[in-house]
Amino acid sequence: MVMISYLRFFIMSMSLPTISVYGFSKNYTTSTFNQSFSRLFGDNHIVFLDDEGNSVQISLDQSTGSGFMSRVYYYYAYFSASIKLPADYTAGVVVTFYTSNSNIYQNFHDELDFEFLGNVRGQNWVVQTNVYGNGSTSRGREERYNLWFDPTQDSHTYSILWVSKWIIFYVDNVPIREIRRVDAMGGDFPSKPMSLYATIWDGSSWATGGGKYKVNYQYAPFIAMYSDFVLYGCSVNPTQKAQACHEDIGSDLNATFSGLTSQEKMRMKNFRSKYLKYSYCDDRARYSTPLPECVIDPQEARKLQSEI
Repeated sequence: MVMISYLRFFIMSMSLPTISVYGFSKNYTTSTFNQSFSRLFGDNHIVFLDDEGNSVQISLDQSTGSGFMSRVYYYYAYFSASIKLPADYTAGVVVTFYTSNSNIYQNFHDELDFEFLGNVRGQNWVVQTNVYGNGSTSRGREERYNLWFDPTQDSHTYSILWVSKWIIFYVDNVPIREIRRVDAMGGDFPSKPMSLYATIWDGSSWATGGGKYKVNYQYAPFIAMYSDFVLYGCSVNPTQKAQACHEDIGSDLNATFSGLTSQEKMRMKNFRSKYLKYSYCDDRARYSTPLPECVIDPQEARKLQSEI
């Protein structure tokens, strides 16, 4: 376990163009696998696609899935990767890009998820985001979406911004989901250091069509490719909060971000009007009273109700 008591940022290996994804521009740089990650499981199913480890593929077959995790824990960060999903029939196959601290806080962990839930040939991949805080797994905050592109043909960028008052999920720098912390959430808002994970595994029991469609291993191996890793945040001892995170390098994450710009909000609204398929905020069978952070959009709610 890496024990770090001071704020620091990874020095990445290859510069990216300046981008603005959450209200300010930053010249982010990418990291290689060897700089930032360790193998988690399925070692022989994790393959470097270049000598430097800038691109990595992970795979699932009947013997095992595979995955990797960041070497350090972060207390507030911006995470991003380019991901290409498995093609053809992939029902039951779950590909992930997420943050968690469940190995440290087993009964009250935090988590931020991108989960790609497989597809039946001819149908769309379903993308799910989720948020857990302090072990609040009984209050899942799932949303599910279609995408405006085929995620198996090319790599696309998936990003998570996590700061003290906001969580934003992005696809190709388009914000698709915004959670603003409110006092009534209490510990449900993730507030402990987390690692970054990427995995592929068999989710036949629930992933595609609620478990209706299972993994068919005659189409294996199922391969997901990851590249352009960005891990920009405060790295810390995972059992302690970083007192210097708001005082030193990287204070821009908390100090500068004050919510999406009006243009970003319009882009998010446009995405959600077309591609949102489910939101816990509009699920009255599950939550007769919406959870406290929910901001109900009547037009969005009517659209989701019409699809039930």
